[in-house]
Amino acid sequence: MLRRYETGPGHTGPVCFSYIGAMTPAILFLLLVQAPQAASAPRPFAYRGFAPGMPYRDFASRARSIAQGDSDILACQTMHNTAQVMDCGVRVRDPVDSARFYLSANVIEGRTSVIAFVDSGKVALVRRTQDQIRKQLGAPHRRERSMWEWTKGRRFIRLNWRGGRDWRVISITLNDRDVLARIAHYRPAPRPAPRPAKKP
Repeated sequence: MLRRYETGPGHTGPVCFSYIGAMTPAILFLLLVQAPQAASAPRPFAYRGFAPGMPYRDFASRARSIAQGDSDILACQTMHNTAQVMDCGVRVRDPVDSARFYLSANVIEGRTSVIAFVDSGKVALVRRTQDQIRKQLGAPHRRERSMWEWTKGRRFIRLNWRGGRDWRVISITLNDRDVLARIAHYRPAPRPAPRPAKKP
């Protein structure tokens, strides 16, 4: 049942109702504007579906899924004195933008210590790669001559380029320092220096 409001001295019902009704949308707008913005999702520290220090199984699965053709097979070679260290490589083509690379990785104890993408082309290749990787990772944390680098803890992604007058070679490496440090367990012990011969 609707209540009838009276007007006149001492009766401000309709005035108050109209005022509150007009202010409510404005108040809601201010609350929305002043509310803290939800934190944006962090950018994945990865490149083309590969991340520094990723398990070998995940690396191999992703590499095989983007191999250039049926004849391009992921090949791996173990260290001569242990199967815990191996190097792998395959030619790949990313279906997202048809970019082609030679993809390789060093694997230690089932995790990648270094993943590398290598490509070559015209001078414009460098700028195109810079724009693409900067869009994904943001501004580089370190810049040097022919090198950009992004760092996250003990992991880093590095872009290098070199070349001549009208050609360039680029490499993007995904590195995990903790995994790489494990290689010390598999290096052969240094041979002791030979003792000097005794004089007669």
